[in-house]
Amino acid sequence: MLYGMSYIKARFKDYYGSEILVIKAIKIFKEHEKLYECYNRLGLLQKDIKEYDKALIYYNKALVHFNKIKSKRKRDNPLYINIANIYVKKGEYSKALKYYNIALNQNIKRSRYARILDNRAYCKLLMHDTTDIQKDFFYALKIRDSLKNKAGISISKIRISDYFSYAKDTIKALQYAKEANSLAKELKNGRDYLVSLQQLANLDTKNSKKYYDRYIQFNDSLISQERRTQNKFTRIEFETDEHIADNKRLNEQRIWIFAASIALLLILSLLYYVRVQKVQNEKLQLEAEQQKANEEVYVLTLQQQAKLEEERINERNRISAELHDGILGKLFGTRVSLGFLGMQMQPETQEQHQTFLDELQTIEKEIREVSHRLSENFDDATVNFSTIIEQLLKDKSVIGNFTYTFTPDPTILWKSINEVIKANVYRIIQEALQNIIKHANAKSVILDFSLHQEQVIIKIQDDGVGFDAKKGKKGIGIKNIKTRVEKLSGSVDFISVINKGTTLLIYIPYFPQNAA
Repeated sequence: MLYGMSYIKARFKDYYGSEILVIKAIKIFKEHEKLYECYNRLGLLQKDIKEYDKALIYYNKALVHFNKIKSKRKRDNPLYINIANIYVKKGEYSKALKYYNIALNQNIKRSRYARILDNRAYCKLLMHDTTDIQKDFFYALKIRDSLKNKAGISISKIRISDYFSYAKDTIKALQYAKEANSLAKELKNGRDYLVSLQQLANLDTKNSKKYYDRYIQFNDSLISQERRTQNKFTRIEFETDEHIADNKRLNEQRIWIFAASIALLLILSLLYYVRVQKVQNEKLQLEAEQQKANEEVYVLTLQQQAKLEEERINERNRISAELHDGILGKLFGTRVSLGFLGMQMQPETQEQHQTFLDELQTIEKEIREVSHRLSENFDDATVNFSTIIEQLLKDKSVIGNFTYTFTPDPTILWKSINEVIKANVYRIIQEALQNIIKHANAKSVILDFSLHQEQVIIKIQDDGVGFDAKKGKKGIGIKNIKTRVEKLSGSVDFISVINKGTTLLIYIPYFPQNAA
């Protein structure tokens, strides 16, 4: 972009502005293929301001960078002809011819070949060496005409006009000058138009003043146009700087808006996260309170069941005592009284009376047996947690249509264990039995309590369908069991084989409160 702007400014003779832009481009390119073009542009600018020695320095730098370009990507080298043109400007024609000849020996396009040939012929003309220069001038014109290069044709005709002027052939010189003037005007080529006007003024003495006036008028208008263009460049640069500043400000605003949006989003996300955490904490707190309330309910339920069982045993003992001490005593007294009464009866009546006494004795024996059975093995010591668990197992077996075997361990002192622990054990067994009913399709269930190395081991085994313990999806029931066991600082193992049943092993620390 900078290089292109430099090129445009040079066309309108803003050489200083063009030089600044191309130097900026060189700083950006650093080590780029375009560097040779930049240094070539600097050489052309120095030629335009007649700093020919500086121009040669820049052209040589351009030549160094051009030689660094890979051969496959090289284009025509314009540097030799540019160097030759500088030597022409300096009046060192022999050096110029040397570089023109080097340029002609390169593999170049026809358009460039015509340009070099034309410039070399003109250099010879300036050296007053007319050998073959007419042929070269016209051959260059022929090439340019075949390529329809009108700008080149205009230059060729100007040079041919100079040649015929030097050869004192004014008619032909005037003819080619007029053709060049007309073509330059058509092309709006100010440089060639002014040169052709000067030629016409020199050749056509009758109309010399007219051509000079036109030359001065056009040159002044051209200078004014160049100044206006340069002012336009300055205005464009100013407006561009303002536009860049506006864009920078808008970009900064966008950055601030973006940053503020991100910050706001983060704040809202944080508030949402805090809100979610608060709701989750409240939910967890409610769940904890609910679980605590459930445990209290289960504790009360166990205590109530224990009391009901105790009252039931007490009632059986009371009935047993009543039968044994009350009814049997009365029956015995009645039988004795009837025995004394029978001594006063007639012999035939005494026989029937004895039969009734024997019957009363048999009734006493049966009542005594019932009393003993009611009171046998039922006292306060037998009302414990195991009884409640057995009742739970019995109730679930009816629902699940399975038989059960319950083996408690008498060494486990359930009465001395915390009620909360017993409530959780009750819930664990209840959850396990519920899983068996829902999923196992079992025919028999074994529940076993044992005490080993200060651990209560609860074994629940069924002969149901089982599941793959490694791949099986763990449901809420298993998770609840694990959660309750972990709460009791215990551990749990699931052993299951498909179509062979499942065994649940629960290990809970045994710390009775009144073990002593």
